[in-house]
Amino acid sequence: MPKITYIEHGEHEHLVEVPLGHSVMRGAVDNNIPGIDADCGGECACATCHVYVDEAWLGAVGTPPPGSQEASMLSFAALAQPNSRLSCQVTVTAALDGLVVRLPEGQH
Repeated sequence: MPKITYIEHGEHEHLVEVPLGHSVMRGAVDNNIPGIDADCGGECACATCHVYVDEAWLGAVGTPPPGSQEASMLSFAALAQPNSRLSCQVTVTAALDGLVVRLPEGQH
């Protein structure tokens, strides 16, 4: 299983294995990572799973498609940055083994 590092705003790191095909959000929720509430259950309707993708991984993860529901939700998210993603929209693949995401300050 790919390993993903979730870094809380206070810099506390959580390294967890996430099954292929699960979302980065599901990996956080299943492993009790603080700061990813996932209030909508992965339906891309709330932005409570907002993460910053580490710059080294942005090419592999990509950015939200323009005009997508994710892009719309991020436009309302506090502290959104160019490397922001909704973790419910990032599907774990073998290519994401080692992915690093950071949690925004407002989500701790």
